[in-house]
Amino acid sequence: EVESSGPVEAGPGACTFDSRHLYTKKVCGESSVRAVSYNILADTYAQTEFSRTVLYPYCAPYALELDYRQNLLKKELAGYSADLICLQEVDKSVFVDSLAPALDAFGLDGLFKIKEKQHEGLATFYRRDKFSLLSRHDIAFSEALLSDPLHKELCDKLAKYPLVQEKVLQRSSVLQVSVLQSTTDPSRKICVANTHLYWHPKGGNIRLIQIAVALSHIKHVACDLYPSIPIIFCGDFNSTPSSGTYSFINSGGIAEDHEDWASNGEEERCNMPLSHPFKLLSACGEPAYTNYVGGFHGCLDYIFIDKNALEVEQVIPLPSHEEVTTHQALPSVSHPSDHIALICDLKWK
Repeated sequence: EVESSGPVEAGPGACTFDSRHLYTKKVCGESSVRAVSYNILADTYAQTEFSRTVLYPYCAPYALELDYRQNLLKKELAGYSADLICLQEVDKSVFVDSLAPALDAFGLDGLFKIKEKQHEGLATFYRRDKFSLLSRHDIAFSEALLSDPLHKELCDKLAKYPLVQEKVLQRSSVLQVSVLQSTTDPSRKICVANTHLYWHPKGGNIRLIQIAVALSHIKHVACDLYPSIPIIFCGDFNSTPSSGTYSFINSGGIAEDHEDWASNGEEERCNMPLSHPFKLLSACGEPAYTNYVGGFHGCLDYIFIDKNALEVEQVIPLPSHEEVTTHQALPSVSHPSDHIALICDLKWK
């Protein structure tokens, strides 16, 4: 008989996503698109001493290990039968060795965009019998701001605030933009954007600049390069529904006197009015939280859709509060990340 070399650990038992899988057993019809957005917690951050002792002291150490979380994650994602999956905090090795091969077996092709300094980045997967890839338009915010004439006006405004400018340019945040075409109806194209904005609680002003760059870039792709194609913009925006960033995305503009321009105090205030041309809607609404850790819970993740072209068919319910807190908080033996996946079925209007 075979003996295990290491200690035998408990399996996850019932997982937070088991009940969600009941809604996603089948791939949705050809006129619909099931989209998922999920910050999967990079191994780079999960395995530090700080994470084990301060951030996630409630999580069994074995459940923070990469192999354990990856297996849980593959099981979770496979069960969603998604057409589009936008992931954040994806370790390069996890993408190459684990997720891409696993999701390939379920009919999904994957694209990866790394954050140069962090060894982790963004991944977008799409169902290849529904979509083909037309083009990719990925950027790093700091680089685009400095070198792309598209952002010259914003760059000039920012130059008046050297402290903020320096902070924005130090960040390695990226935006992944993929243009997909329907395989059954070639006239139907879609622009899928994916991002992970700066995380710091007092970084509201930095996030506003990042999202302004993101929306200008998406506008270039979805208005200039492919006139009037619908957009789906997924990500971890590190912004609650009461933030300036959320309000800007939702309403199309932000005033120069919004309090978030001074989110890190007066010396880093940078007032500027911003606007974008899209009519965007948070497809999954404003859940009580999408991130649940010991010291914080709140809604930080969204799937924004172009409400002129797309509508929400169904939102897959999030796990119950009881499920999320069974092991105190996330991650846990039954949930591989400190975030919760957002899932919705969309259809063309």
